[in-house]
Amino acid sequence: MSSSISKTPKTDALTRLAQAVALGLSVTLVGCQSAATHAPGTDDSLGHNFDVRLKQKPIFVTQQNHKTPPQDVWERMRQGFKLQEGLGVNPRIEQQRLWFVSNPTFLENASDRGSLYMHYIVERLEERDMPLELALLPVIESAYNPMAYSRSDASGLWQFVPATGRYFNLRQTSAYDGRRDVTASTIAALDYLSRLHDMFNGDWLLALAAYNAGEGTVSRAIERNEKLGLPTDYWNLPLPQETRDYVPKLLALSQLVMAPQAYGINLNPIENKPYFEVVEINQRMDLSRVAALANIDEDELFQLNPAFKKRTTVEGTQHLLIPTAKAQLLTTSLSRMNPEELLSLAPVEPVFEETSVARPSRPRSYKVRKGDNLASIARANKVDTHDLQRWNKLTGKHLKVGQMLVMQDNTSKAASKAGKGRVVAQAKAADSKQKSTQYKVRKGDSLYVVARRFNVEVDHLKRWNPQSAHALKPGQTLRVYVDR
Repeated sequence: MSSSISKTPKTDALTRLAQAVALGLSVTLVGCQSAATHAPGTDDSLGHNFDVRLKQKPIFVTQQNHKTPPQDVWERMRQGFKLQEGLGVNPRIEQQRLWFVSNPTFLENASDRGSLYMHYIVERLEERDMPLELALLPVIESAYNPMAYSRSDASGLWQFVPATGRYFNLRQTSAYDGRRDVTASTIAALDYLSRLHDMFNGDWLLALAAYNAGEGTVSRAIERNEKLGLPTDYWNLPLPQETRDYVPKLLALSQLVMAPQAYGINLNPIENKPYFEVVEINQRMDLSRVAALANIDEDELFQLNPAFKKRTTVEGTQHLLIPTAKAQLLTTSLSRMNPEELLSLAPVEPVFEETSVARPSRPRSYKVRKGDNLASIARANKVDTHDLQRWNKLTGKHLKVGQMLVMQDNTSKAASKAGKGRVVAQAKAADSKQKSTQYKVRKGDSLYVVARRFNVEVDHLKRWNPQSAHALKPGQTLRVYVDR
């Protein structure tokens, strides 16, 4: 009995000590979690109570040891986030996060479009040990639309302007725009970001600001603050408003991706494996014919290869991005085709050639007067405003009184239009000698399939049906001209 009496106080003491330690640890964990994920005022703006904040455990996934590769690209991305450390409370991030939470479909739609490209971008970032938040940059730049085009002539997923694109070897012609090439533009963007990262002494936030506003703008802002004895970090620089919002947008996006359910965002899983493979080609090909050969949806093929603006590949060694499931089929089919069969994949050249010869344009000049603007000058001289900007290398629309503008004579353009008119007339005359018939589109049909069925050219089918979309719909009626 004596032994049991002496043991009871010790047992009680140990129990109370364990309870105190457990309570202390729980308070510490709650404090860390709420501090890392929410700023004062967040509860009111986002409508989350204290209990909701405690459920945002996905925010800590980067601290866990992952023995197996993630099945989802979003999970893989979260594991590589590096830009949130040390941010603390920041109202500028809160403001941007509130906008995304209030407009959930923006991120959801952009992520659905990006599902074709995200795995590739994440892999390229990991190879360079770059923050995986950068895979969200195309959400801000283009909403993950590779055909996006801005008022400043920026294009593609990463929104390169023409000059910067050329600097990073993104070729731009009437038939091909490297800024819209998914793989080439991604490599160029990561090269540019890496260079900016080195230029600003390893500061990713300054590098991102420079990606948006240019390194000169950011450097001048840093020099100004240095002279005034002010901090030179991103958050304290006097930058354009767009650039002041640019980095907070990316950081807010990464917070939403870290804990989408906590913010009411629905991100569809993206399988953690390559969506496409690169297939090398060495001749010109019509994308619609390639799609038919490999049983690929024509629009999907163009979404993967948007750099080919006319939906045909260009001269010289090129490559196509093909859905992984169809890449082997296309490669095998191409390897088994003889030269004549390969020729059938080439784009059809125009049947009618323009008969007019464009004369060389004659430059003329115009002196800017008081009250002039680009639109009024272009209208008075019967030229296009964009041509006027291009001829004079103007990036904006501001003019100075007395400034001399150079413009080209539009005689050659008028002659070209007249020649095209004659071509259309000739084409219509040829059609009148043929019998017209109607065809109702069936499930699985494409322009190429219909053209092959009637032994006509795809370009002719498009000309006969100018209102038809590239992706045909079952039940749609097409007009077809066949020999009498």
